[in-house]
Amino acid sequence: MLQLADNLDRLGTETAFEVLARAADLQRQGRDIINLGIGQPDFETPGHIVEAAVKALRDGHHGYTPAQGILPLREAVAADLKRRHAVEVDPDTVVIMPGGKPTMFFAILMLGAPGTEIMYPDPGFPIYRSMIQYSGARPVPIALKEENGFAFSAEEVLAEITPKTRLIIVNSPGNPTGGAVPEAEVKRLVAGLERHPHVAVMSDEIYSQMLYDGREHTSFLRYPELRDRLILLDGWSKTYAMTGWRLGFSVWPPALVEKVVRLCVNCHSCVNAPTQHAGIAALEGPQDEVHAMVRAFDERRRAIVPMLNQLPGVSCVEPGGAFYAFPNITGTGMSAKALQSRMLEEAGVATVAGTSFGIHGEGYIRFSYANSIENIRAAIQRIGTLLTG
Repeated sequence: MLQLADNLDRLGTETAFEVLARAADLQRQGRDIINLGIGQPDFETPGHIVEAAVKALRDGHHGYTPAQGILPLREAVAADLKRRHAVEVDPDTVVIMPGGKPTMFFAILMLGAPGTEIMYPDPGFPIYRSMIQYSGARPVPIALKEENGFAFSAEEVLAEITPKTRLIIVNSPGNPTGGAVPEAEVKRLVAGLERHPHVAVMSDEIYSQMLYDGREHTSFLRYPELRDRLILLDGWSKTYAMTGWRLGFSVWPPALVEKVVRLCVNCHSCVNAPTQHAGIAALEGPQDEVHAMVRAFDERRRAIVPMLNQLPGVSCVEPGGAFYAFPNITGTGMSAKALQSRMLEEAGVATVAGTSFGIHGEGYIRFSYANSIENIRAAIQRIGTLLTG
């Protein structure tokens, strides 16, 4: 029998893909399934971005690229960050990645080890905890509470820091909650971290362009006192409906750039060339379709929240960003996992239990409103029938 490394037993997964697979099985059996589980835009990648990739292929961009990413794309990222956040970013600190997860993976591998601690949002993206456990570090959850709109409390985060803490992961707007952290809370955390110079921050800002009701995103890049220990994660997947393209970027402290590039070389060599040219077109081209997508998500958000609040035993705070609603389902008397299963198997609606996102997710279900209002309305009607039947 093969003997595998023990750390594989500590590796988790992303349950949303399991729900997607089960929904696909049911569809193959002839069931009508409405998918409110998967976290990806239901729009196509804008045409000018697709054409840029096609042109790159026709122009002969078929070979390896630098592990850090091609310079024109890194320069485009720096220019985009300056436009959006009014900060100067050296293109030499930008690293192009095949999606967002490698940035998480590499940051946690660099800073996590047995005997250390890494803090992460809970409920939060499940790969955070999975990778922390894989690294051997102790996962320390940052409880995101409904009464705070699922934003972290800087005071509570700072109180959890110990001499063993190596990294704090933050995510705003957040998956799975849609919670958006107010600027004042970000400032309090940054100020408090001055007392803890041994602690790095990884800020996952992949949903930063999806905010509602006049909210503005506060990037951790805006705080120069943190830049020598800040890792920024962002990318194209959500903003430009490019989930399948696998294209992301990160900004690193100068002292860590060479180390992360070495990890890139050892892991994936480089990001494919035509996708990088598509990334340039996305950042430098028209943003009309991005704004249209966000308006559509906002319209759906304003539709789904009242519908959820009309369901028996369900209550939902308004999400401030992303494209997720995270209703409280404790009034139904069912666990999150049990309700997720019944909604899929009996009502034909795919969602993801809050427990898939951490220990503090019990009592909640994630609904992705990256679907049409018609499908959302039909899904909520089916759930209403299930809960009143």
